[in-house]
Amino acid sequence: MCMTKCKLWEATPAEWDAVSFTSTAKQVGGDHYSKQAIQPIDFITANGLGFCEGNAIKYICRYKDKNGVEDLLKAIHYLEMLVEQEGK
Repeated sequence: MCMTKCKLWEATPAEWDAVSFTSTAKQVGGDHYSKQAIQPIDFITANGLGFCEGNAIKYICRYKDKNGVEDLLKAIHYLEMLVEQEGK
């Protein structure tokens, strides 16, 4: 049995069944989302938010840990696009 660290091919079928894998369990390119209590993608999808709304939330959530003011400006840009879309 290899319930701790082991080679994947050493795991039994029962061990595979006992493990819950999700795509949000890993992050490519840093940890600015995975260290948050609720990942932005989980919040965005659970609330059925659209592209502009989701991107604004994503950039707001990560700005302190990734690109600072640049990410805030990106969030503002997506909010401006959303305002334009809603104004039509």
